[in-house]
Amino acid sequence: MKLSGNQFTYASARLIAAATLAVTMVLAPGVALATDKNAHEDRVELRIKDLHAKLKITPAQEEQWGKVAQAMLDDAKIMDTLTQARIDHTKDMTAVDDLKSYGEIADAHAAGIKKLTPLFTDLYAGMSDAQKKEADTLFRHGEHKHSHKKSGGK
Repeated sequence: MKLSGNQFTYASARLIAAATLAVTMVLAPGVALATDKNAHEDRVELRIKDLHAKLKITPAQEEQWGKVAQAMLDDAKIMDTLTQARIDHTKDMTAVDDLKSYGEIADAHAAGIKKLTPLFTDLYAGMSDAQKKEADTLFRHGEHKHSHKKSGGK
């Protein structure tokens, strides 16, 4: 069954959330997990830089790009805070607390997407056709498939 772009994004988000939940449930909080927050922030920064390069953001687009990047950073901080709270309370959460915590993370993710969408829409409107095509490919297929496609695979 082939998924549409929205279905793929939704399915991907569910998969990521499920994986995060599984990791959180398996791992005990501790020093190793505290460093994951820094690693996540580093990955977000790298993703922003990578997108900037791949989308070939022009000097004229920098102001709008800055808004997009800031929204991504803000969302990452919120998600990190909620995830850390979940980790900190993993041993004393009831099943209901666990579901509520997961719901807060899912709601925050959805709110982040809702904040990002109009900012990216404004940026996208000012992109060249080549930039739009690249953005469409990156968002449609994600980083892994995009890199694989360029190297000759499907």
